[in-house]
Amino acid sequence: MRGDLADLALADRLFAPHYARSELRACHAVRAPLRASPGNDATATSEILRGEGFAVLDVTGNWAWGYSTHDHYVGYVPAEVLGPAQPSTHAVTAPAAIVFSGPDIKTRPVARWPMGARFAATADGAFLATEGGWIHARHATSLAFPPAGDPVAIAERLTGVPYLWGGRSGDGIDCSGLVQLALGLAGIAAPRDSDQQRESLGRSLADDEPLARGDLVFFPGHVGFMADAQTLLHANAYWMAVVAEPLADVVARLADLPQPILARKRLP
Repeated sequence: MRGDLADLALADRLFAPHYARSELRACHAVRAPLRASPGNDATATSEILRGEGFAVLDVTGNWAWGYSTHDHYVGYVPAEVLGPAQPSTHAVTAPAAIVFSGPDIKTRPVARWPMGARFAATADGAFLATEGGWIHARHATSLAFPPAGDPVAIAERLTGVPYLWGGRSGDGIDCSGLVQLALGLAGIAAPRDSDQQRESLGRSLADDEPLARGDLVFFPGHVGFMADAQTLLHANAYWMAVVAEPLADVVARLADLPQPILARKRLP
């Protein structure tokens, strides 16, 4: 909700001057920043990726206000990036997938879709035929089967990807975006922000329990995966990239904080 308007689904819990029934749309751009206020200079708090749903509650000028359907993150996106919602059959699991003009790697590339982008496709030999072109089948996974896998291995594919505040794709990503994206592609739903993730994901480790691969370590305003007992994999503004580095080095950089590590969580 905002000061003047709320989702009709909240009418029995929250008062607002006006209510609106959400209209389901989907992101048709490669990715689109989700901004705190309408305007290209407004802070990007998250983003929606190709094929992801967006529930529109209001359109004013060139901006649509609503929330992403996968995590209910609220904000403004350019209305032009939204189109009819269509079922997706596949998601990009490589850091990025080249979209070719034909089912051959020697044909002209027409687009680049980042990890996390969703699309509808049919098999065409070693390729997937989409409405935008052809993607090699090794760069995507089918959504028809329950996803499974090591979220850390998924996150490791993005090593070196630039840090981007509000980013959550293979084109640029922030700390909680990396965790959300990797867990989502491994079949584990996660909220968007690190504080939400700290409250909802996994179980807290006892002080004497050693860290292991896949554990989440939470800092003030930050989160990362443990790649092993000593190494933290995280998207961070210090290196401006997704990197793996000793956890001890990260803690040392936060030595001026009274509690550098807020929580250590283990996923089921």
